[in-house]
Amino acid sequence: MTAVSSDPAREPEPGTLRPGGRTARVRAAVLAAAGDVLAEQGFDRLDLADIARRADVGKTTVYRRWTSPTGLVADLLAEMAEESLPRSATGSLRGDLTANARLVQKTLADPRQGPLFRAVIAAATCDARTAEALARFYEVRVAEWAPVVEEAVARGELPAGTDASDVVRAVSAPLYYRLLTTGAAPTEADAARAVEAALAAAAAGVYVT
Repeated sequence: MTAVSSDPAREPEPGTLRPGGRTARVRAAVLAAAGDVLAEQGFDRLDLADIARRADVGKTTVYRRWTSPTGLVADLLAEMAEESLPRSATGSLRGDLTANARLVQKTLADPRQGPLFRAVIAAATCDARTAEALARFYEVRVAEWAPVVEEAVARGELPAGTDASDVVRAVSAPLYYRLLTTGAAPTEADAARAVEAALAAAAAGVYVT
């Protein structure tokens, strides 16, 4: 039997363990409640006692497992990264990047997910732990889609040495920028423009390292 450390400094980061059974159900209920609060009221209203009440879970359980609102957000982002849809394989770079752009666009246009992302991004600007969790979330998603660009390079559609991660970021960045600077959800037309701009830049060698 493996001993469990009692040293808080050595405890795993929230979201790094994958509980099963009742623990999994508790985690799902708490994270769903946290997502609701973030979408409805923002990060500054995220209170562990309120989350416990909404999730119908004991406060002690919530405080012991997540310890703070930032720990809760970190675990929520980990779950969101895990549950995001896998990349599409259309056989063409334009098709693959369009699938990526549409996925991002639909997420940000969603009446719950859009406000949730705004709240998390806002929190990340002033909280280091949330910023780290958000960076991990995007690392996972970019790594999921980068192979479609690498495959395009191998097919000769893009110059050798193209940074695949930069191309993927170039597709989604305008969609987030529109959401954050205008408050309006990006549209399908916005997604299509983002893809065309990223393709043109990549083909011109802008992302060659």
